[in-house]
Amino acid sequence: MHILIVHAHPEPLSFTTALKNTAQHTFEQQGHSVEVSDLYAMNFNPVASKQDFESLSQPDYFNYALEQRHAFKQQHLAPDIQTEIEKVQRADLVIFSFPLYWTSVPAILKGWIDRVFVSGLFYGGKRFYNHGGMRGKKAMLCLTLGGREHMFGEGSVHGPLEHYLSPLQRGTLAYVGFDVLPPFIAYHVPYISQEERQKIVVDFEQYLQNINDLQPLAFPLLENFDDRMNPL
Repeated sequence: MHILIVHAHPEPLSFTTALKNTAQHTFEQQGHSVEVSDLYAMNFNPVASKQDFESLSQPDYFNYALEQRHAFKQQHLAPDIQTEIEKVQRADLVIFSFPLYWTSVPAILKGWIDRVFVSGLFYGGKRFYNHGGMRGKKAMLCLTLGGREHMFGEGSVHGPLEHYLSPLQRGTLAYVGFDVLPPFIAYHVPYISQEERQKIVVDFEQYLQNINDLQPLAFPLLENFDDRMNPL
């Protein structure tokens, strides 16, 4: 299996980075190949703009998704985007490693998704959910946050964490066709002891060692809808 880890944390000594390193080491020990896109280390440009394309199909009115589709067909995407697309295409599993910022991903990771998940390849027309461009591949979130675990869930002060992750897990990963594995979540990270952090690392190692036993999260199947996407 070939794994791509898309990592978004500015501090090489952070616990988020330690989890990224744990994933890489665990998979390599199992004989898998691992590729890492360390977005801060790469100084990845997160801004979607006209500069992402060598030429524009409609220079008088800029529509980013339509220009993505045209540039992908013409092989006119910016080199950094093309490089990241090829990494995703090589991967059987993509892991997104990040700290939760305001119930979402850091801006650099959001920009990576905006620029790399191009229309015409990842999605477009009826190419979504189980017909999406990344069908047959798996994806998973590995995230850290400051809140305690009991603060999340039905009836809790913050509500279910799944609600925060839905734009990523459903609206992005499942939408483009990935089988989305249950996320690995490290709670209260800035405030726990080194011993507690080490226990999380051990739990993550075990999680990854048994990753083939994880059942993907359930999302819509297009076969359950008609041509206008009304439920059958």
